[in-house]
Amino acid sequence: MTVVGPFGLSVRDQALEADVQTGLAAVEAGLLDATKSDVPFITEAAQHLVLAGGKRFRPLLVMLAAQFGDPYAPGVVPSAVVVELTHLATLYHDDVMDEADVRRGVDSANTRWGNSIAVLTGDFLFARASHTLADLGPEAVRIQSEAFERLVTGQILETAGPQGDRDPVDHYLDVLGGKTGSLVAVSCRFGAMMSGADESVVDILTQYGERLGVAFQLADDVLDIASDSHESGKTPGTDLREGIPTLPVLHLRAAAAAHGRPEDLELVELVDGDLTDDARHAEVLRRLRAHPALEQARRDTVRYAEEARAMLAPLPDGYAKAALAEMCDAVVHRAG
Repeated sequence: MTVVGPFGLSVRDQALEADVQTGLAAVEAGLLDATKSDVPFITEAAQHLVLAGGKRFRPLLVMLAAQFGDPYAPGVVPSAVVVELTHLATLYHDDVMDEADVRRGVDSANTRWGNSIAVLTGDFLFARASHTLADLGPEAVRIQSEAFERLVTGQILETAGPQGDRDPVDHYLDVLGGKTGSLVAVSCRFGAMMSGADESVVDILTQYGERLGVAFQLADDVLDIASDSHESGKTPGTDLREGIPTLPVLHLRAAAAAHGRPEDLELVELVDGDLTDDARHAEVLRRLRAHPALEQARRDTVRYAEEARAMLAPLPDGYAKAALAEMCDAVVHRAG
C-alpha cells in the first residue's frame, strides 16, 4: 500500500501508483510552464500559489478517471493542467472577495501585492488555461466553458443570496454544485474522455465528480470553523468573518428559527455582528465548534460523499475504482 499526495490516498497497485505519480509530476511541470511570462513579475505572481503547493485534488481525479481508458493518451495531462489552472485562478479572485490574508500557508496574493494585481493574475491564469484548452479540441472547450459558466453563476448566486421563500440550505447546496461541483465533475469527465473511455463511463464519473465536489466543499465549510490555520493552510473563520453563509451557519440559523432557543438566538446575533473584532470572532468560533450545527454539516458531508461512492457501482472493479471510492473517505476524513 502506497500513499499518494496530501490526501493520503492509498494505492494498492504498483502500476496504478506509477501512472498517478508520473501523471501528477507531468502536471506540476505543465503548471510551471503555463505560468511563465516574459515579464518576471507576472511569473512570480502567477506561480505564487503553484509553488505554495496544494492538494492537486482535481489533477489527481483526472489521473484516476483516465485509468478507465488509456491513461497515457496525450490529452490527459494537459486537461489536468487546465482544470488546476482554472481552480488556481478562482483562488486569486476568491481571496480578494473574502479579504483573506493566508492561502495554502503563505500570504495570499492580495495581501502581498494588493487586490488589483491579485485579480489580474487570476485573469492571466484563466487566459493560460484557455490557451492549453484550445489544443484539446472544440468539445473540450465547450465542456470547460459550460463548467466555468456554472462556476461563476454559483458565485453570483452565493453573493445574491436565496430569493423569495427559497430554503437557504437548498439554495446553498445548489451554489456549491456550481462553484465547486462543476469543476470537479469536469476533472473526472476530462480524465475519462481524454483517455477514450466509453461514454457510459464518462457519464458515471462526471456524476461522481459532481457529488464528490460538493462533499469536498462541505468539508471545507467544516474546516473553516473547526480547524486551525496550521491544519487547513487558511485563516480559520475567514468565511465567517466575511459573512459568507457556510453550511454550519445556515444550520445554526435554521435551528434558531425553528426552536428559538436563547443560546441559538444569541449566537446568531453574534454571527451577524462585527466579526472584524478579533475577540468576538474567536468567541463565535469557539461556540460554533461546540454547536450541533457543526455536526449536522459533517453529516451532510458524509451524505454527499456516500452518494458519490454509490455512483461508482456500475464501473468494473479494480484498483482505480477502489481509489476513487477511497477519495470519498478522504474527503469525509478532512471534515473530522
